[in-house]
Amino acid sequence: MDSRRPPLAPAYRTLPEYVRHWAETTPDRRAFTFVDHPAPHSRGVHRTLTWQRLDVRVRALAARLAEVAEPGDRVALLCPQGTDYVTGFLAALTAGLVAVPLYPPGLPGHGDRLLAVLDDARPAAVVTTDRAAAEVRDLCERAKVPAVVADRAPDAGARDWPPPAPGTTAYLQYTSGSTRAPAGVEITHANVVANARQALTAYGADTHPVTCVGWLPLYHDMGLVLSVAAPVVRGLLSVLMDPAAFLHEPVRWLRLLAAHPRAVSAAPNFAYDYCAAAVTDAQKAELRLDGVAALINGSEPVRPGTADRFHAAFAGQGLRAEAHCPSYGLAEATVFVSAARPGEPIARFTLDRDALTVGKALPARPDDPTAVPLAGCGTPADQRVRIVDTASRTVLPEGEIGEIWVQGPNVGRGYWNNAAQTMRVFGATLSEVEVEVEVEGGGEVEVEGGGGEVPGGWLRTGDLGTVLDGELIVTGRLKDLIVVDGRNHYPQDVEATAQDAHPAVRRDRLAAFGVPGRAGEEVVVVAEHARTTSLGEIDVPALVRAVRAAVSARHGLRLADVVLVAPGTVPRTSSGKVSRALTRARYLEGAYAPETVA
Repeated sequence: MDSRRPPLAPAYRTLPEYVRHWAETTPDRRAFTFVDHPAPHSRGVHRTLTWQRLDVRVRALAARLAEVAEPGDRVALLCPQGTDYVTGFLAALTAGLVAVPLYPPGLPGHGDRLLAVLDDARPAAVVTTDRAAAEVRDLCERAKVPAVVADRAPDAGARDWPPPAPGTTAYLQYTSGSTRAPAGVEITHANVVANARQALTAYGADTHPVTCVGWLPLYHDMGLVLSVAAPVVRGLLSVLMDPAAFLHEPVRWLRLLAAHPRAVSAAPNFAYDYCAAAVTDAQKAELRLDGVAALINGSEPVRPGTADRFHAAFAGQGLRAEAHCPSYGLAEATVFVSAARPGEPIARFTLDRDALTVGKALPARPDDPTAVPLAGCGTPADQRVRIVDTASRTVLPEGEIGEIWVQGPNVGRGYWNNAAQTMRVFGATLSEVEVEVEVEGGGEVEVEGGGGEVPGGWLRTGDLGTVLDGELIVTGRLKDLIVVDGRNHYPQDVEATAQDAHPAVRRDRLAAFGVPGRAGEEVVVVAEHARTTSLGEIDVPALVRAVRAAVSARHGLRLADVVLVAPGTVPRTSSGKVSRALTRARYLEGAYAPETVA
């Protein structure tokens, strides 16, 4: 039965080897199930591939791709979410090609980014499906690239393939940045297998049977690793659904969690708040969530309040508070770096806001209204993590905030076709000899140093954080810091205050950022209003006064401008997070309508 623990596989270093192994040893076990929701309020239509069927489809499509591309060529995946996406990805790897996980041209709001990525990757072919063929064909004709329709490749073309070399590039994971040129991270076959094993270990899936349940898009790093790579490495069932189906009716995700034993799933911050707010009591009555093994939240920084609201909403359905696993990762490290372990309570830290502005993580009273609550992101699994002063390249002691640096077998080779940026981000060196301090969970976090230079390149993440009580805490993005009068302010803190100041401000759909002013940097907030009301129904001056007063009281900041815009106006990255950089750029360009500015 599928609920039984799959047998351990040999320690292969590529995903195609694992696919073949499971097809030979457990051919009739379910591998991937896609739950389609073709109609409103549909309970879903399940389409499943066994390991044997997956293997046949992968080898057949690999043979078709080999007719139009040479080993090492890039192959772009422009498939809708589903089993054909999985097949296309694994087929490209099997044929020795470099997969480029993307999405069909019709995805709202991402057309320009898709064209920029295709121009950067220069694929030799595009993989799509019958469902998306028409819209992809026009794109391929303009780019003069052949399209291969995954669901038309005949099984008769299946043949055996030698395993790819572990050190060669398996795929390009394009990061979700929005103001610079697209950056494709080169992830090797060995990188993705190593990161899948690290994630399996962190979430307890290496020793206990789990089901991976996911709606995150497969072109996103977390969706790809948790819903494809990790199940392939461990021989687990992966149950997929379309992100749009979740957004239309979030209870669908919870139903899948309830229906599968020891479910492991991941979602960004907004998804947990969305479920807590949108799932009705009648829908809750049908759910049993006591079997959920781990719920991953990788939004940085992770706030305990999100997990608390979600747990409060679904505790009556048996959801365990210890299922929440705050985590940290980034595409340059394949995805997973650090996580709290399932079955353990969330590590909570209440930090002094004034101390954070000067780079110190000092405790504050939990009842202090100006304190900053943050969740610990646990420890790494088989990786090295350091908190570094970027000016001196020295490791900082516990409680001091610096840039998070990472080293491990999961760190990618660098950026595709960008040697200078690769050296700057992936080739950093420390200027101290380290005395390593091991922390529980098999990862090294905190160190002390002497003199000299530490050998080996480190990944500069661009994220700020610290270590407290052996836990990695992420405090924000280095590039997003707002500096006013020599003090650092984290935009996510300002955003949290602004969205709590007035009910008409839409949660998690606002951006705070700095802009040049006459006397230095000034702070602006651009916020969407809630979908439940129109702009004409809102007392905009009163909303602005409330936001200004709250930000002034809590942060000591005077907002230079507050802009209220329609839902969907604040741009987001491909992973669904608000893009502060692009919002800032549009604000400076005067892109927001004057009548929406207060």
